[in-house]
Amino acid sequence: MLRPASSPLRRAVRAAVAGLGLLAAFGADAAALSAANAADRAALALRWAPVHYQDVDQTGSHALGGAADYLARYDFDGDLDARNNWDRAGQAAYPLAAHAYYSVVETATHWYITYLFFHPRDWTDSFFDTEHENDAEGVMFAIARDGSAYGTLKAAVTVAHTDFFSYVPAGSDWTGNAENVDGSLSFLTYLGAPHPVTAQEAKGHGLKAWPAYDIKGDGVVYYPSLTVAEVPSNPDDRDVKYKLIDIFETGGMWDQRNNPSLFAGYGSFAGDKSGGCGSGAIGCSVNAANAPWGWDDSNDGPGRGALATDPVGLTMNYFRIPEAVSGAYSYNPYR
Repeated sequence: MLRPASSPLRRAVRAAVAGLGLLAAFGADAAALSAANAADRAALALRWAPVHYQDVDQTGSHALGGAADYLARYDFDGDLDARNNWDRAGQAAYPLAAHAYYSVVETATHWYITYLFFHPRDWTDSFFDTEHENDAEGVMFAIARDGSAYGTLKAAVTVAHTDFFSYVPAGSDWTGNAENVDGSLSFLTYLGAPHPVTAQEAKGHGLKAWPAYDIKGDGVVYYPSLTVAEVPSNPDDRDVKYKLIDIFETGGMWDQRNNPSLFAGYGSFAGDKSGGCGSGAIGCSVNAANAPWGWDDSNDGPGRGALATDPVGLTMNYFRIPEAVSGAYSYNPYR
């Protein structure tokens, strides 16, 4: 059963936010937390950020000895040119320090927190398969604002390529609606509170709730932080911190949405065939990775990007929700 964040988590959040020079009243009740406040968004994002299992494959030259499955920033190489990420991944000058991106959208009744996990390569070592530069998959958590400090996690929808998968905690009163619930969320105690556990496959990096995907042999286990971004010491490092980055920060991903060096179109990261993407009987797709406002399930009702931009509409389509759900966004820069 989920419970409000414990005092160790609150102390950790206060310390991290203070270190960033942000201000927020973390000791206040839930009504005082506002997604319009950057520090409150960071606190909510850290509270519900998943413990993240990343399967790693070291087979073939495109695997970079396993590093092609490490989490990274989209600007890990110090620039906003997404068309050189495949080329520079694995170069010693550009270590793949772990980061993940988040956005928080708010109504009077719920918070909706989206997390994006980025890899410079979606790769393969199988003939007649296809790979591409840049990869961005993720998850959205629906959090009921129930009067507790950080609310209660009610459901999750994950992104695995062009399919979404839905999950609820055991005993949840949210049930399937237009879509069936695909499974139960698992939790692991971290910083004194239960965090959901997610997992990504190697190579293509589809994301599901653990254990629908799991580490098979080598793999990295990532833990969230507001201040620390670590590079795995090896392809089987089971304790690596990933740093959370606000999608809505000044100059951040959302502000860069019209930058033609980073995005080839609305919600689509730029990517080309340079640097050896695709070889022999392996194909290489261009502009194939999507930001949250470009995520789309190929055969579900809600439109492209709705997982992040209209999570109220998407969750009401996916789930039967017994509590009151406000459809009015009090904070949603996507709209």
